[in-house]
Amino acid sequence: MDSILNGRGALQAEIEKTAEVAGYLWQNGWAERNGGNITVNVTGLIDDAIRHLPAISEAKPIGTTLPELRGCYFYCKGTGKRMRDLARWPMQNGAVVRILDDCASYEIVADEVVWPTSELPSHLSVHARLLATGSPYRATVHTHPIELVAMSHHRKFLEKDVLTRLLWSMIPETKAFCPLGLGVVPYALSGSNALAEATLRELEDYDVVLWEKHGVFAKGLDAMDAFDQIDVLSKSAKIYIAARQMGFEPEGMSSEQMAELSRVFRLPK
Repeated sequence: MDSILNGRGALQAEIEKTAEVAGYLWQNGWAERNGGNITVNVTGLIDDAIRHLPAISEAKPIGTTLPELRGCYFYCKGTGKRMRDLARWPMQNGAVVRILDDCASYEIVADEVVWPTSELPSHLSVHARLLATGSPYRATVHTHPIELVAMSHHRKFLEKDVLTRLLWSMIPETKAFCPLGLGVVPYALSGSNALAEATLRELEDYDVVLWEKHGVFAKGLDAMDAFDQIDVLSKSAKIYIAARQMGFEPEGMSSEQMAELSRVFRLPK
């Protein structure tokens, strides 16, 4: 069967970029087995021919109703699929899905019947909020960065903005490239409404959210943008942990140094 990507350069490039990110998640050790998810809003890359394609699956309920997503298209990693496989074969380990007019169900358009993650409702709820607020962000990434997850096991780091200030202070690039910092969501069952609702609340103020004892959830312009923000936060966590392993508490940048950085580079306070 021909791929939906054939002759569609922009859509192909977007999905190949997403596959590249999947490879980075695996290489970093953040995507054990089938861990993690990526969902990208590709509606703007869909042509009339795709819009008239028949579905290759039956309709499946999302589990919630999201009016903002009527007629939207998403590329989604498949449930039970591995990031390392998605990196090599994105259309055999993910699928393009279409949200139906009832705004409460979806169908697979291409390439194969690969059902999306069980966490699709939470991903789509974030996308609906992004569209409702006019955000240019089109991608969500969930993964398991080792050092950040380890730090979420320390109660002090779960207090509001404690971890943000610590990670910002480790290296100037962290505040420059992740200027909103890191939100924190207390532990909740994976795929639960409680986790989705808490994540939505934190994403009002942050682009990256730490799920206690689980992983992170990030939004971005595309999958690479979301990955980059996680990556810089993870680098700061590595620096902090490396210093502790050498036997000392890292000094970190002072409040005055971070204020200067914000002022010169016009970053949020």
